[in-house]
Amino acid sequence: MTDETPAAPRPVPVSNGAGTEEYKERGVALRVFIYVVAAHALGAFIWLLFELGASAQK
Repeated sequence: MTDETPAAPRPVPVSNGAGTEEYKERGVALRVFIYVVAAHALGAFIWLLFELGASAQK
């Protein structure tokens, strides 16, 4: 006979939703938004370079 007391049950970790479909959809939407903004910023910069180049030749 042992005098060991039963261990307390481990607390169940609270899920923050990571790994769920909704969580993944939000991540994809955020990446698409960032990529669209970055693509437009790059396009605006290239357009600015062409405008500056065209005005320098005049």
